[in-house]
Amino acid sequence: MDLSLFVSFIVGWVVFATVVLVLVMKSCVAAKLKLFVAGWVVLITVPVMLVAKDHSVLIESKLFIIGCILFVTAMMLLVIKKYFKTQKSQENFKNAYSLVDTLWTALVMASFIMFFFVQTFKIPSGSMRNTLLEGDRLFVNKFIYGFKIPFASNGKRYMALRNIKRGDIVVFQAPPEALLSSEIEQRIARDFIKRCVAVAGDKVEVIDKKLYINGVNGREPYASFKDKKIIPKDSDLVANNENYQRSWRKGGFVHHIETVRDNFGPVIVPDGHYMMMGDNRDCSSDSRFWGPLPDKYVKGKSLFRYWPIKRWRLI
Repeated sequence: MDLSLFVSFIVGWVVFATVVLVLVMKSCVAAKLKLFVAGWVVLITVPVMLVAKDHSVLIESKLFIIGCILFVTAMMLLVIKKYFKTQKSQENFKNAYSLVDTLWTALVMASFIMFFFVQTFKIPSGSMRNTLLEGDRLFVNKFIYGFKIPFASNGKRYMALRNIKRGDIVVFQAPPEALLSSEIEQRIARDFIKRCVAVAGDKVEVIDKKLYINGVNGREPYASFKDKKIIPKDSDLVANNENYQRSWRKGGFVHHIETVRDNFGPVIVPDGHYMMMGDNRDCSSDSRFWGPLPDKYVKGKSLFRYWPIKRWRLI
């Protein structure tokens, strides 16, 4: 969605939400300001959910649903407050409202942290074996590469602590080229985790499973190879280097996995893009096949594995 259109859309809902909340809470002058703000945020989030292309902007769907329930509960308590006549009923009301208020405050804090600073992530596949295993749970640092304005078409980042470097293990939204046609039609968003092996301007080539960056074969102690077979280079694909580069950028090798897995390139990583590869090189759907990763899809850097407990460690 265009940023200007999104802003105008939200401004209209701001006015509507404010009017609604003022009318509902008219008889509740003593209501806390943060409850008013919380309700306003919930009403704003509803249309955002309906138009969001990147559903991760909702932070966590479970948190959103719980937040709506808590907000509705608090509003109902405030509306029916005048019906509590006895001292005991007043005390019960205060206890119930205090509990809902505490839960809401905790939810808002957790949502803020998860949206802007830290996200949890579960390893979905074996593409990062043996560095990370299926089912491992991580904390992802979302602010180290900078903040993005939701729905901004340019995907520009602000206040970055540092840029993505070779060797970083990065969580990102899978680009369309990496998804099945059915997933694209259903607007299913998936998150991947891979290692950045090259940045913009780097020349990348894989020769008999060995990765070369700018002509240098660096040490990769984390890379693993389960298949001893080496698939030879497809001479037809590399006959024209210009077409090879263009086809790769457009994700044209998703149907040539068997021919570019062990012998790939050379290609140049374009500006604003990264080369992402799984550590389990023989069993990874990565940039060799669906092309370079645009910066706008990056979510954050893996920070800490917290589950299973016996394998706690910084990443």
